[in-house]
Amino acid sequence: MSETKILLTDHEIPTSWYNIQADMPNIPKPPLNPATKEPVGPEDLSAIFPPELIKQEVTQERWIEIPDEIQEIYRLWRPAPLYRARRLEKALDTPARIYFKYEGVSPAGSHKLNTAVPQAYFNREGGINRLTTETGAGQWGVALSQACSFFDMECKVYMVKVSYEQKPYRRSMMKVFGSNVVSSPSEETAAGRDALERYPDSPGSLGIAISEAVEVAAGREDTNYALGSVLNHVLLHQTIIGQEAKLQMAKAGHYPDVVIACCGGGSNFGGMAFPFVHDKLVNGSKVRLVATEPSACPTLTKGAFGYDYGDTAGLTPLLSMYTLGAGFMPPGIHSGGLRYHGDSPLVSQLYKDQIIEARGLGQNAIFKSAIMFARSEGIVPAPESAHAICGAVQEAIAAKEAGESRNILFNLSGHGHMDLPSYDAYLAGGLEDLELTDDILEEARNSLPKI
Repeated sequence: MSETKILLTDHEIPTSWYNIQADMPNIPKPPLNPATKEPVGPEDLSAIFPPELIKQEVTQERWIEIPDEIQEIYRLWRPAPLYRARRLEKALDTPARIYFKYEGVSPAGSHKLNTAVPQAYFNREGGINRLTTETGAGQWGVALSQACSFFDMECKVYMVKVSYEQKPYRRSMMKVFGSNVVSSPSEETAAGRDALERYPDSPGSLGIAISEAVEVAAGREDTNYALGSVLNHVLLHQTIIGQEAKLQMAKAGHYPDVVIACCGGGSNFGGMAFPFVHDKLVNGSKVRLVATEPSACPTLTKGAFGYDYGDTAGLTPLLSMYTLGAGFMPPGIHSGGLRYHGDSPLVSQLYKDQIIEARGLGQNAIFKSAIMFARSEGIVPAPESAHAICGAVQEAIAAKEAGESRNILFNLSGHGHMDLPSYDAYLAGGLEDLELTDDILEEARNSLPKI
């Protein structure tokens, strides 16, 4: 084992996903049918999800075994390495130890493949050969495109317009793997046409793109919908990240004082943090768990807690979560994967119960940290992942000011090789830090359904 890179053997790759619902003091309130406002049953979800994913969504079993065929594909890139960022520590002149889990080694370049593969697999096992989805910055769209390619399935991706234009090479990657990629909002669906009628120059949002993908899936028997974040089964699949990280930190001889990950819908944060939340809830660990989000889309830090739709058109079940309102149109920041109005019910409940923390960060701060990290550690991070880096830098500086040692662990959820135009904008001084006014936030909160 080298001083800076901690690896696992193939035999140490986790063979089960960890289900946080088994240990939470308060389980989120159940999703509600958008028409009846009654709790949803399996029959309400069967039009767009296969039976096994519906079961994973509601089960409270602690461990869910990973099928052999999924484990075989995971081994294309898992176990993902854990590094100690010694050069970053030196640049910050901090007594803190900084570790990062690097998910950018996956074929998709991000953590998203951890759930794309099982979602495609369970749909294929359920007799489905076509999936629709949305994507923000494109990482999820690339991952699902690859997963569908692995299982010889069709894939249609509605990509948020602002990212469709900002990140053309992710769009190209999806097409390489055979997907049909459409800029959202589009003229193809009623939801898209409605959005364009109301806002002809709309930059798009994940809420609109979800509406389009769900509408198409619900209208065809051979088609299901796949979601890259938010839902319980998605976060379940991602817990392989945190499980590996715990084993690797043990090999390094340190346990984290703080675990940090970026948070949009919650899959990256949940995947990294939930196995450590287990330690906090079950074993009494004092570890802090910090979700970092854009200050321009501050779902956890400034959103309202209540029931809301997961999409703009109101086609999805109502979820109990922190939200800015399903109609909220996030500014066109360069962290497209974090431009979502709501958050995972699991993450939201843990935040409400003060088990985890959240922090809002501006664009310029996160790109400044990203540049420092790239020049220190040699990896150009995705703008979304740079939120976690920025949080780690803040923790390292705080450790220095306090004159104390601190073990910091963060998830580098993906590389930024397809995000270089965003770096160009930052380096040219063209990025604006957008703070939402109280009026905008109040209007968004007042739009929540009355349940």
